[in-house]
Amino acid sequence: MTSTARLLASRQLGERAVRSLPGGVNASARYNRALGHALFVSHGQGAYLWDVDGHRYIDYCMSHGAALLGHGHPAIVQAVQHASEMGILCSCETEHQVALAERLKALFPSMDLVRYTCTGTEDTWHAVRIARAYTGRMGVIKFEGHYHGVNDSVGFSHWPDLDRAGPADQPRPVADSAGIPPHSAELITILPFNDIEALERAIEAQGDELAAVIMEPINYDSGGLVPTNAFLRAVRELTRQRDIVLIFDEILSGFRCGPGSAVAYTGVQPDLLCLGKAVGGGLPLSVLMGRGEIMETCSPMGPALHSGTYNAHPTLILAALAFLDVVTGDGFYAHLDALGERLYAGLREIMARRGIACWVQGVGARFGLLFGLESEPRNYRDVARQNLALADRFHLACLERGVFMAQGSPHHGYSAAHTLDDIDTTLERMDEAAATL
Repeated sequence: MTSTARLLASRQLGERAVRSLPGGVNASARYNRALGHALFVSHGQGAYLWDVDGHRYIDYCMSHGAALLGHGHPAIVQAVQHASEMGILCSCETEHQVALAERLKALFPSMDLVRYTCTGTEDTWHAVRIARAYTGRMGVIKFEGHYHGVNDSVGFSHWPDLDRAGPADQPRPVADSAGIPPHSAELITILPFNDIEALERAIEAQGDELAAVIMEPINYDSGGLVPTNAFLRAVRELTRQRDIVLIFDEILSGFRCGPGSAVAYTGVQPDLLCLGKAVGGGLPLSVLMGRGEIMETCSPMGPALHSGTYNAHPTLILAALAFLDVVTGDGFYAHLDALGERLYAGLREIMARRGIACWVQGVGARFGLLFGLESEPRNYRDVARQNLALADRFHLACLERGVFMAQGSPHHGYSAAHTLDDIDTTLERMDEAAATL
């Protein structure tokens, strides 16, 4: 049965949605090119989603990484119920914001002070602005293929068209969206990831003008690229020498590889740390942490305004406290690691046996499937060679077999709610999907 026939109710909702919502969606990533509309779901539980046509899927989107515990985890549900009983307070300080900050500082001992926002876009925007206020400089280095939200400060060169991106060793800033002021590009320097020489040249030439270097310490937004040890050490040493604020954007990488996230995984301590997605247990919470002298730039202690009605909403804070209780419990990461070992080994075996060139880049609980690549990529230009049309076909074939992978997404992931049986079932269905390629 074709996807159109299977997803009749979803297609009808899509036709209805376009009359009220641009493109029929509330986030561009939810539009499925292969279907011509979003997949409309009715509910989720644990590792599974159900669409409005009644089909159940093993979920490998997991709310783009926000649902690391799975959908509707009892501890998160209980936390939300507790918050409701408190009166759904908004714009109030409670003991819970303090308790969460203390818990986070214990996990990230190099971070002294904490503030909260709702989204990753807000988090990185505030991080860059605080770095600028702290240093008195305006320039920012970011790396090609790294994604830091849809704000005008760093909304450049996430997935640029290579015809516009310039030479590989000196990329040009390419705005991720229409409407970003052209002058914003004057404050951004785009560099290739894992290129020490390019980094050294940029900092030597612009060091006195640079406020920050911002990066994904694990570049999941290009499929899960990891930095070389030498590159990451160079980033830390060069920024420290010139008093440039090093910002780790762990909105996506946070808690994938352990409770200490990529900070512990890499052993490198940034000056500012952005956490999001998973930390709220599926609710919209992001966290900005940093060294005391930098964070004290925030108002009311300093001149950088950081405020918001929904900042640190108790519902989100209580959910995050419950999330930390779960992920710091015995056996949590041993289970996640066991799932990943079986999934990634199985995917590699399937692609090899089927004769499909596809690099499986699994790091912790998220992974990239890079069709057309046969060796480990090190930067965006490597990843840009992948066969996206083949990836789309694979995602659609998986969907037709009850495995949901967000079409067009550079990263996929599983949750603690998945079981080894789920992984085995997934591999059987992905083998069938691979056969169609």
